Amino acid sequence: MIVTQIEEVSKSRVRVWIDEDFAFALYKGELRSFHIREGEEISGESYRSILEEVLPKRAKLRAMNLLKSRAYTVKQLRDKLKAGGYPEAVTEEALQYVGSFHYTDDLRYAVSFIQDHETARSRRRIEQDLLGRGIDRATLEQAWAQWEESGGSQDEQAMIQALLTKKGYDPDRADQKEKQRIYGFLMRRGFSGEQVRRAIFSGDIYDWE
Repeated sequence: MIVTQIEEVSKSRVRVWIDEDFAFALYKGELRSFHIREGEEISGESYRSILEEVLPKRAKLRAMNLLKSRAYTVKQLRDKLKAGGYPEAVTEEALQYVGSFHYTDDLRYAVSFIQDHETARSRRRIEQDLLGRGIDRATLEQAWAQWEESGGSQDEQAMIQALLTKKGYDPDRADQKEKQRIYGFLMRRGFSGEQVRRAIFSGDIYDWE
């Protein structure tokens, strides 16, 4: 195995390519400790030590430190570790480690997210946000069921009215241009077209989306 490239990413860290493929990121002191030099061969012993001892320990600590400040979905944590230059196998080992202590739990994350945003975001918007964070559809449905079982509910029409009040919207005074602007604003929040039209047109005849 030949070290084909060493790229500096900061004053203390580098990215290492082996046989033209990205292998891992190391601190510069570790380069010296493992005698890694560009254009030279890396020993099998050094390679195994890095992948089986050095990086797994560091990835676990990194994951734990990230979770101290906020909750992450498994996907978000995986993306963070990947961005840090950890190989896939090392990343998955770290995820399994924190998962074994239930530090990552996508169902718990989804239920908590729904509870945090139930009065400000539509169901559709919440689902879009959670799907974007890596929550799968089955877990999402389970989260909604758990939320409802605990007494959760939404009144989207009341939520829309609250937003309209905050915007200072008056359906009796608003012209068609203003109504279209507010319509677009509420649709981007994830409310259904029917709910939005009912709230902003106040009895007007409309035939557009």
